[in-house]
Amino acid sequence: MKIVMNNIEILDNIVIYLHRYITWILFLLGNIGNILTGVIFFKKSWKKNVCVFYFLNCLLVNFAYINTTMVGSSFTFGFQIHSESSNVVLCKILYYVSYLLSVLLPNILILASIDRLLISSKNIDTRLYSSKRLAYFSISVSTIFWIIFYIHVLIKIDVQKIYPSGFVCYYDTSGFYFEFISYSTLIIAVGLAFVLIILSILAFKNVRQLQTIPRQQRNQFRIMHKKDFQLLCCLYIHDIVYIIFNVFVAIYYVYVATTKHHIRTPFHQTIDILSLQHIL
Repeated sequence: MKIVMNNIEILDNIVIYLHRYITWILFLLGNIGNILTGVIFFKKSWKKNVCVFYFLNCLLVNFAYINTTMVGSSFTFGFQIHSESSNVVLCKILYYVSYLLSVLLPNILILASIDRLLISSKNIDTRLYSSKRLAYFSISVSTIFWIIFYIHVLIKIDVQKIYPSGFVCYYDTSGFYFEFISYSTLIIAVGLAFVLIILSILAFKNVRQLQTIPRQQRNQFRIMHKKDFQLLCCLYIHDIVYIIFNVFVAIYYVYVATTKHHIRTPFHQTIDILSLQHIL
């Protein structure tokens, strides 16, 4: 028992220092990066590009995530300010926003990847589908879908009593909902990552086909501009970073699925709660 308590204390200390110092470094770097990228993309030479519109939406989601979820977790775990554990409304909103923002980013990356797939096609008619009208429509519809889909979080998340004088903003791990949220999040995370990989491969294949066209025949095709290639490279980097971090999400929910029938010791409960907060 003493060893378990020591392990829990070590985990708590690691989390405290990470959120107290590292999170704020990431907070500054993230906001500075978003601002600098926004300044570049708001220039006339870039602003008209459809892919830039997707990137600007990504910046907006990143900015919201950094300044809400990241800051909230820093206060909660770094400075032990548990406002959400004493306020049901704040508890529900915090989780809802976290889930929503965490899925909107890959959602927009997928839409941007579809746009790059269209623009890299040799078929002129296919390339014409790359438009801001389609971008506005697809982002609006998909955002509304995820807003509605995650309404269940507002209903099920609550302030849970973990011991006589201790409360935590979480959901009940004893019922069906725990399995639902675990499996649905795993499926969504793996599914979105898989779609990104497929779209990236197809876009890369299109670019390779364009590059193999003899110069004498290139006038017959509407070849991608230099900026389109640059944006495609930026998108590849975004996709790769998301997929890498998404691996940790998948690992966590596989762990949850394989240990769901195990007795949840205080140590396991600590890992569950801390891990979930870190992957949102």
